[in-house]
Amino acid sequence: MARQRTTTSSTPRTIAESRVTGRNEPTQEQIRQRAFEIYILRGGRPGSPQEDWCRAERELREALNGKPS
Repeated sequence: MARQRTTTSSTPRTIAESRVTGRNEPTQEQIRQRAFEIYILRGGRPGSPQEDWCRAERELREALNGKPS
């Protein structure tokens, strides 16, 4: 029988968790998730992964620092 591996991470996964921990920078995971959301919102059509990443990073930083997007 295989054992399930569980991991715990101190890395915030959401904007709310980042605020609680005092982080003002989004994590790579948060950026990756938001960039994927942007791709999905585009209907999964081809685009620029780099532009999606930069947009995601910018939006998340603004959300963490309380700036309007």
